[in-house]
Amino acid sequence: MTDAHETAADRPLRTTGGAPPDDAGSSVSRAPIPLLEPREGIPPVIADADALAGVTAAFAGGSGPVAVDAERASGYRYGQRAYLVQLRREGAGTALIDPVACPDLSGLGAALADAEWVLHAATQDLPCLRDIGMVPARIFDTELAGRLAGFPRVGLGAMVENVLGFVLEKGHSAVDWSTRPLPEPWLRYAALDVELLVDLRDALEKELDRQGKLEWARQEFDAIASAPPPEPRKDPWRRTSGMHKVRRRRQLAVVRELWQARDRIAQRRDVSPGKVLGDAAIVEAALALPPNAHALAALNGFGRVNRRQLEQWQMSVDRARALSESQLPQPGQPVTGPPPPRAWADKDPAAAARLTAARAGVTALAERLNMPQENLITPDTVRRVCWQPPETVDAESVSAALAGHGARPWQVEQVTPVLVAALSGEGA
Repeated sequence: MTDAHETAADRPLRTTGGAPPDDAGSSVSRAPIPLLEPREGIPPVIADADALAGVTAAFAGGSGPVAVDAERASGYRYGQRAYLVQLRREGAGTALIDPVACPDLSGLGAALADAEWVLHAATQDLPCLRDIGMVPARIFDTELAGRLAGFPRVGLGAMVENVLGFVLEKGHSAVDWSTRPLPEPWLRYAALDVELLVDLRDALEKELDRQGKLEWARQEFDAIASAPPPEPRKDPWRRTSGMHKVRRRRQLAVVRELWQARDRIAQRRDVSPGKVLGDAAIVEAALALPPNAHALAALNGFGRVNRRQLEQWQMSVDRARALSESQLPQPGQPVTGPPPPRAWADKDPAAAARLTAARAGVTALAERLNMPQENLITPDTVRRVCWQPPETVDAESVSAALAGHGARPWQVEQVTPVLVAALSGEGA
């Protein structure tokens, strides 16, 4: 075992270059150590049922938490499916699994059902893991733990360096992971991503405990693990980049038609929609409302499109041009919550004053607790409670309102006094 694989649990928590400002632990001043190779080398990629059965048995027989990571092909392929799954557990070592060749990992997920899964930025990986049958009952999210502990930089590389003193090579994070066969440098990078994840978890657990935030973190982790899959986004075409330029309903219809046509093509080809047609080109066509393919070809983003494709895009524009007024999309989506805060002063000055006081109080509390405001309480929750406060403002009613909007018990406990003051006019 090299110096770079020294057990991180035996090292003091690093504070150089990014640990929490109130850290009272020992500072490690030596230079960080590059982590160049997995301690057992690069494992073979698991790509058949027999090999998967062997890995499943090995990980079922391992001990302690299991580090889990997944690589997607964002920007290259349609959707967010996993193209590589990495795991590491004491007694089992590291495994790299090809979920294209082994699309059903439910047996492995069941074998790890009683284990705590350690992930970094869990909400990014859990959806694609769920799609292949891997659903954890308990998690530890090292990125979220870093946020709660007050680290200013919470990317995996920064956390491993600042907490454990090792440098991870991050040059392959944005490559096309659907490539087959995967190059050896990419596999090395993937294996190293789970190499010290459990060690990082252990160090962060100690730091959260020292700060009195460990129970808070556990509540957050439980909320992530138990959250249902998100509902499909309504009118996803409205998220086209540059939509703020599109004002007229007919132009909105062009965006919708082009976006939906692009999405169908991208899904059929299994490529990222942006590789089919850029958002800027969609907005350009919507603003110009070209009457024919010749006019469309003169717009940015369409000049190099072949004639057949150009005619397909023009057909989408023509469909939007032919819609009746009643078929055109409305300028904005239906609002289900409070109006935008910028409109509060005109619509309800008292609510605007409550929101100003609440925001100031939450900001001050977050600074005292040394964590981002959005992790203390979501801005949307604050807006909803301030726009429609309880009839009787007291600790009990405000606590109930916060809980009704999904706040965890620790958040309710911390934020309730701040909001009671703001809603009753004491925080203004």
